[in-house]
Amino acid sequence: MFKKNSILQGNSLELLKKIPDKSIDFVFADPPYNLQLKDTLYRPDQTTVEAVTNDWDKFDTYQAYDQFCLNWLSECKRVLRDGGALWVIGSYHNILRLGTSIQNLGFWILNDIIWHKTNPMPNFRGTRFTNAHETLLWCTTSRKAKYTFNYQNLKELNEGKQMRSDWYIPICSGKERLRENNNQRSHPTQKPEALLYRIIVSSTNKDDTILDPFLGSGTTAVMAKKLQRNYIGFEQDKEYIKLAKKRLKETKVLDDAIVTMKKSRKDLPKVPFGELVEQGVIPPGAVLTDKKERYKATVTIDGSIKINNISGSIHQVGAKLQELPSCNGWDFWHLKDKLSSKVLDDIRVKYRSKKIN
Repeated sequence: MFKKNSILQGNSLELLKKIPDKSIDFVFADPPYNLQLKDTLYRPDQTTVEAVTNDWDKFDTYQAYDQFCLNWLSECKRVLRDGGALWVIGSYHNILRLGTSIQNLGFWILNDIIWHKTNPMPNFRGTRFTNAHETLLWCTTSRKAKYTFNYQNLKELNEGKQMRSDWYIPICSGKERLRENNNQRSHPTQKPEALLYRIIVSSTNKDDTILDPFLGSGTTAVMAKKLQRNYIGFEQDKEYIKLAKKRLKETKVLDDAIVTMKKSRKDLPKVPFGELVEQGVIPPGAVLTDKKERYKATVTIDGSIKINNISGSIHQVGAKLQELPSCNGWDFWHLKDKLSSKVLDDIRVKYRSKKIN
């Protein structure tokens, strides 16, 4: 077993083969994109654009690239614990090919995330749309796996609103962008710390072990250390490893109280809607409405709600009214009174807090 909180130099596939089965909680992979760049790209002032021209991004054929990806993804599937997370990032050059391999290996894709770059590099030739985004695939080991998703923490991070799948985060620039003495970028595909921060917060917990098989300049390891997660990184370039270790040395670990995550809804004590009715928190006869007050339902003595000829649980009635297969009634319904309208989940949270304390 590799020592946690370490970076190893070498071929990622060969190093992956040495990791025991089901010993990793989370994998973030930023593999070669196979950009297939052939010509030097110039700005309008004839200065050269810094592009990815390294040998590690070059493959002879699509088939060679596909086999490369299938190999390392297979090893990631093996080393991930049941319910572990795989996050993969790519562009239009490779993300569709990665998705095919991921699904063929039995991973279950939970979301595709659009990283919208708020400060993208322009399209200097003017022959295509400006590439202003990359795609992230968030996956778990199987369709039935019980995976980690820190919903409440992401909601807090997004000012009390559900975190969406389009993320507006700038690319590395200014002091964050690592550069050589000649001002050239130290690593061509350095990812912003804010991006890894959100990813790690979303689907890991304190002391989880994070693996990055293509560590590069070390952003994954830096954010793992900062957030009190363990990291293992693989990188074949000695210079990149030096960059990563320098960044890690300068990284401060956040205190326990700061990195402790809120419990997700599913981990909290259950509070049936009927209990709120029995306790008079939401009494029989109370009126519930949706956010836009299109529907008005009445709470009955048994905890069901009724509107016209439709009755049932807060979830069933919400689904029927919207003609949907399901509905989270806690988020859909609001308790209406003369002065305010409160979403049911906020009322439940307040009641649960008093009950626990």
